[in-house]
Amino acid sequence: MSFGSILIVLGCFLLGGAWSIFKADHDTKGRTGPQLAFAGVLLVAALLAIAAGVLRLV
Repeated sequence: MSFGSILIVLGCFLLGGAWSIFKADHDTKGRTGPQLAFAGVLLVAALLAIAAGVLRLV
């Protein structure tokens, strides 16, 4: 398993975490600001890891 494949798997894992945090909203309060910020940070990290993995494989 190459390093590029590991980065892609890590990116997909982070993408799933971002989706999970984004989906977890309170019944009455909705999504909070820190929750959206953390989901955004995870999304950016996931996209960077996936892009680096794809570029590493090419």
